[in-house]
Amino acid sequence: KLAVLPLVKKDGLPEKAREIIDGLKLDHNCQYDEKDSIGRRYRRQDAIGTPYCITVDHETLKDGTVTIRDRDTMAQERVAIAELPR
Repeated sequence: KLAVLPLVKKDGLPEKAREIIDGLKLDHNCQYDEKDSIGRRYRRQDAIGTPYCITVDHETLKDGTVTIRDRDTMAQERVAIAELPR
C-alpha cells in the first residue's frame, strides 16, 4: 500500500504524480491525494496505515526522482522513478 502525493497542485506536479501512479497501480494498492498541505497529507496517510508515501516535487520534473517517506521511521529517500517497485 502506498500513496502518491504531488507537493503542490500546480506546475505540472499533479500530472506527473498521476503518471507515476498509473505505472504502480496494477501491482500495488495506491492512493492519490492532493488535498491540504503536504504535512496534513502525510499525517492522514499515517493515520490510515499507509506505509509509504511517494512525493512528487519540482526536482522530480528536473531529474526524474521522487521522495519516498517511510511511515514507521519517518526516513525520506530520493529514488529514481525507474527504480520504483513495479
